[in-house]
Amino acid sequence: MSQLQLLDLNRLREAVTSAAAFRCRRKLQPAGGPGDKVFPPTFAGAVYGVEKRQVPGREAPVTCVLLDSVQSQANRMELALQEALDAGRITLPLVVVDFTPWSPDGNKPQSERLLDAVGKITSLQVPHRLADAILRDSQIEDPPGSGRLVEFRRSSIGKKLDAAGPQNATPLFELCPTALIFGMWDSTGPKGGLGAKFERAMVSEIVGIGASLSDLHKNWGVRRDPLEISKSVPLRKSENGSWEISADPKAKDIIRPSEVNHSSIPFESSNGGVTLEYAEQITTLSLIVLRRLRFPINGQLTPEADRAARTVLAALGLCAATLAFENGAGLRSRCLLWPEEPMTWELLAKPGEEPQRFTLTSEEAVKLFEQAVLAATKTQLPWNTAPVVLQPQPKLVKLVRESQELAVKSGPENSGD
Repeated sequence: MSQLQLLDLNRLREAVTSAAAFRCRRKLQPAGGPGDKVFPPTFAGAVYGVEKRQVPGREAPVTCVLLDSVQSQANRMELALQEALDAGRITLPLVVVDFTPWSPDGNKPQSERLLDAVGKITSLQVPHRLADAILRDSQIEDPPGSGRLVEFRRSSIGKKLDAAGPQNATPLFELCPTALIFGMWDSTGPKGGLGAKFERAMVSEIVGIGASLSDLHKNWGVRRDPLEISKSVPLRKSENGSWEISADPKAKDIIRPSEVNHSSIPFESSNGGVTLEYAEQITTLSLIVLRRLRFPINGQLTPEADRAARTVLAALGLCAATLAFENGAGLRSRCLLWPEEPMTWELLAKPGEEPQRFTLTSEEAVKLFEQAVLAATKTQLPWNTAPVVLQPQPKLVKLVRESQELAVKSGPENSGD
């Protein structure tokens, strides 16, 4: 096995020029120790993502369960970048939709305010990145200082995206470089299904290997009520959505206290978690995908700008993954994993040769990213660290408010799909 090296800017530039990918593989165990039960995510039909996979060293396929999907891992990396940005550790081009004026204590009339504060939502937080409907349904003052509000995609900034594509990735580099790492399809823009597509360069997932999924894995328990309210007390719901004790225990509209979240409630679920031999996180950053992107400046292509932009994106991807790794693998309730070994990266440089191995802490990753950005700006590539601030269109605010009102009146079943 090759010796661990420190990944510096020169090595990263060389890798971006000719290597295939960086990868990181590491084993994890439940925080409670080997054999402790963990709870995977459930998908349509309330089922786990189970499949057979070939595992090195095993003759027969092994039963595996998905613990964290590619999409979820990307979201965790973007969240790690957002946290680093909020803490002042990094600077990054960002598009922000500001809902602050519509907060419950904002300066709008009561009828226009939201019931629950939304605050500011950034292009690192929306699911479809720069092509997300939240940004599409927002507006911006254009030109600045004119007082004229224009739909984002019809503004001078938003129109830059109309000409974006793999052969002209400069607009995304300028406004939302993470879209070039985690992928984006501009399907909600003016071109619809013909909108530009950018494939993922960074792919990561966490899989449970050797999963035990017998019918004996169930989740039993009781939600204890400290008031010990009897389940036999007859209640009925009032017209205003509250409840009262019914004088007629045989009335047709009788409900139990458990239906208004009172009394002790025993429960049983078939989604009772799984036990594993181990979990494995596999992360790859494709340098081949990055080399498919071109970055013209004022319509002119240069090898220097292309390599500088790709180097920034590679450094940003490594930074996002490293920050997320160091945040820990607390995936959800009762699914906290702990790595068996430190994180190391391997560079797939030349076929038939042993991969080069690198260490990279979050501090080193941030420094590497900053150095790559500084070098890129010398080629005149745009890198705007002042956020582009949008405000939601009135119809979007109304949609959010009415959704919140439904959630208040009807409970969690109407709070989302």
